[in-house]
Amino acid sequence: MSDQSRRPKIILEPDQRKQLVNIQRRMLLRSGLTLGAVSMLTGCNLQDGDEVDKVLWAMSRWNDRVQGWLFSGQKLAQTYRADQITTPFRFNAYYPEYNVPEIDIPNYRLEVSGLVQKKASWTLEQLQRLPQESQITRLICIEGWSAIGQWKGVPLKTFLQHVGADLTAKYVGFKCDDRYYSGIDMATALHPQTILALDFGGKPLPPDFGYPLRLRMPTKLGFKNAKHIGAIFVTNENPGGYWEDQGYNWYSGI
Repeated sequence: MSDQSRRPKIILEPDQRKQLVNIQRRMLLRSGLTLGAVSMLTGCNLQDGDEVDKVLWAMSRWNDRVQGWLFSGQKLAQTYRADQITTPFRFNAYYPEYNVPEIDIPNYRLEVSGLVQKKASWTLEQLQRLPQESQITRLICIEGWSAIGQWKGVPLKTFLQHVGADLTAKYVGFKCDDRYYSGIDMATALHPQTILALDFGGKPLPPDFGYPLRLRMPTKLGFKNAKHIGAIFVTNENPGGYWEDQGYNWYSGI
């Protein structure tokens, strides 16, 4: 049983819940700002309302652009030896472990849409027949912990080429079967270490780590590595994200 599932459940009134979410969102945005951005907020407090929110969101988007400019599509994240793998590998999600979704594998289909030529859905068997890459890389969580794991799957660039995606589009979005959603910039999607993982530790991806398909990117923080992916779409509109829409930095590169 995870620590999260042992914690007592706190029930908030609707007004209290809204107030708490607003405070958390502002704190998350502030924590991601540069020193110059923080200086713009001198004299502001958490009760200053929409004007503070506008400044925080604007500077968060500025940080996204800066990180995008600094990103290198060819620079590789560090890799590790097999004897450095973290055991046991840590579970993480926006829900407790006992709420991991049950996926109907025989009827599983990966839906493809947006700026692509081939919008047909993919079976798990079709995905497994595509070229595969393996990596031993570190997943870094925004909560302050990290873990090294072995992942194997289809390079996202390879998949996008197979479906005839417009590789000049700005974003690739992901919708998940646990109601999570996220998106990444196209440069990250085409990075050689960005894969659609099918295996973990030499075996089919287990439920806790995102079966049957998850995004694995050692160049992004853990919450960007969407699990239980059910749909992929290519777009020029920012797809947002479950945590990003609550204040986490959208780019979140490392």
